[in-house]
Amino acid sequence: MEAIKQQDLLNYRFLSNVRYAPGGQRGAFVVANTNEVENCYEQRLWLYEKGALRQLTDLGKEGSFLWLDDSRLIFPALRSPAEKKRAEQKDPFTAYYVLDVNGGEALPYMTLPFQVESIRLLEENRFLVTATVDKDKPLLYAASEEERAAARKEREDEQDYEVFTELPFWGNGRGITNGNRCLAYLVEREPLKITPLMQVPEDLICHTVFQDEILLAYAVWQQKHPTRGFCLRSVNWRSGESREILYTWGLQAERLEVAGGKALLLGTSASDHGINENAWVYEIDLERGKLKVLREEACSMYNSVGSDCRLGGGREAVGSPEGLYHLTTREGNAVLHLLRPDGSDEPVFTGEGSMDCFDVANGRLLCVGLYDMRLQELYTAPLGGETLTRVSHFNDAPLEGRYVALPEPLSVRSRELDIGGWVLKPKDFDPEKQYPAILDIHGGPKTVYGPVFYHEMQLWASMGYFVFFCNPMGSDGRDNVFMDIRGHYGDTDFANLMDFTDAALKQYPQIDPKRLCVTGGSYGGFMTNWIIGHTERFCCAASQRSIANWTGFYGMSDIGFFFAGDQTDADLYETPERLWAQSPLKYAKNVKTPTLFIHSDEDYRCPLAEGIQMYAALADLGVETRLCLFHGENHELSRSGKPKHRQRRLKEITDWFEQHAR
Repeated sequence: MEAIKQQDLLNYRFLSNVRYAPGGQRGAFVVANTNEVENCYEQRLWLYEKGALRQLTDLGKEGSFLWLDDSRLIFPALRSPAEKKRAEQKDPFTAYYVLDVNGGEALPYMTLPFQVESIRLLEENRFLVTATVDKDKPLLYAASEEERAAARKEREDEQDYEVFTELPFWGNGRGITNGNRCLAYLVEREPLKITPLMQVPEDLICHTVFQDEILLAYAVWQQKHPTRGFCLRSVNWRSGESREILYTWGLQAERLEVAGGKALLLGTSASDHGINENAWVYEIDLERGKLKVLREEACSMYNSVGSDCRLGGGREAVGSPEGLYHLTTREGNAVLHLLRPDGSDEPVFTGEGSMDCFDVANGRLLCVGLYDMRLQELYTAPLGGETLTRVSHFNDAPLEGRYVALPEPLSVRSRELDIGGWVLKPKDFDPEKQYPAILDIHGGPKTVYGPVFYHEMQLWASMGYFVFFCNPMGSDGRDNVFMDIRGHYGDTDFANLMDFTDAALKQYPQIDPKRLCVTGGSYGGFMTNWIIGHTERFCCAASQRSIANWTGFYGMSDIGFFFAGDQTDADLYETPERLWAQSPLKYAKNVKTPTLFIHSDEDYRCPLAEGIQMYAALADLGVETRLCLFHGENHELSRSGKPKHRQRRLKEITDWFEQHAR
């Protein structure tokens, strides 16, 4: 059996955004692959119908779509020379093409004068569209060509400057966001008519459609803050009548859904467990303007199972007459549940692995999942059934004849908690030999590791490493109490990780305790920084997109001004010592472990300064260290960075381990 190679990542295919056509007889989805020559990803639309799969598009730029009816769908694309020229000029617009899945070429459908974020069909020729605009030029979409040319000239003249007047002023993966506002529009296609449903300083948070009503939850923008409340407005898209439903302070709106004949709000007050508190489900009384608690949910209603073998997203909740079908993370698995109109919540599919996105129609489920230690594939099942049927084989070839290490469950009692995780054995495992090992720590902290395929872990197992990973306190997959480590970063979570390491060494005596490596990204990078300042048990470390200093993170991160204080249970001005006490940089003087730092210069979630501070401290203190900086990448380098950059990142980490653990 052959070993998995680093470059095998280039052969994987990534599935996303599965959606049934309105009649439920066929579904479409997106398939992506890497293009090593162009150093990019290509995306194409595929069709699933009557158990068969068929490719619909082939330009490699089709990453989203919308069904118009049972046979036609539209997707955004740049296909004409004029469209490509406008895109080069950075002129905001979105051109849609229509494709009949029964045959024929994609044809121009409509062009909207802004960059669309979402689009929803209301009826033939009428759409609900959301788009981001500049608060100082919110009506630029309606401007004449001369006015748009003048705006383009002004943008070119000002391209060397940025002016910040707000918090946040940038967003990871979005660049500079200062002045951006998300607004909703009613669009009629022929003749083209655009009616704004909102005005700045309003900023859309979430929206849905309930019967003839468009429900818009939005903030009246002053300084963005997730717990400062929101307004809910209803707009009748037939009559144009608009009315305010309610205004609430101190409740964070996360999603609006329609299910079981009810309009639902998912939101949290963040009062008991901070901003990561799992959302409750509220029923909206549209006539009285009231919210009624439908379910005091203790678990997350989304998928937080990590993997480096995804690209793109998809639906995590689907409303139906029976209720709200939704994903939820339980322990290390992402499973499907049904929230009934009476507030009860019951499992639908609970298999081991990760359901990444799904749709339901006519009593059937169509989903993308990571199951049985395979890469992503398409699955289907009757909603009353118990097992999923795999209907695609996109990723059979890349893993054929390869060694795929099976995760062996391991749990440990730590600080009165049961901490679960897994161990991957090295290829050609010989119980009489000794092996190096890698502790891999997930991000978040409110995410989880699970028994799913992870390329970097499988690579290391193929190279002869034990790889072990777990979900310490602070992780998702359980209730709010378990995930709440506010004010205690580096305390119970650190103890859980060290106890799990001890359990792995005890369960697998073939692990050489002198050749232990540690790595992690984001929160995992924070914890890697913390570990090297509090123990010398690891022979080397690789800290990725980390946090080093909460006081610097507060002002630099796109979420820092609310996340730092919330997670450390501290105030920069009143209790700065608490921020500093939970900062790994404070303990850099204790570090003896050779440490590699991986960071990206457009990472606005855990900004570059965080990695540089730890690197500079270790270099100044004479500790062996190295910093690898990626230009043009952000916080998602390991998951959706350019293919060559992802290869180099993994090579840097692997070479570091090989240098110090062999």
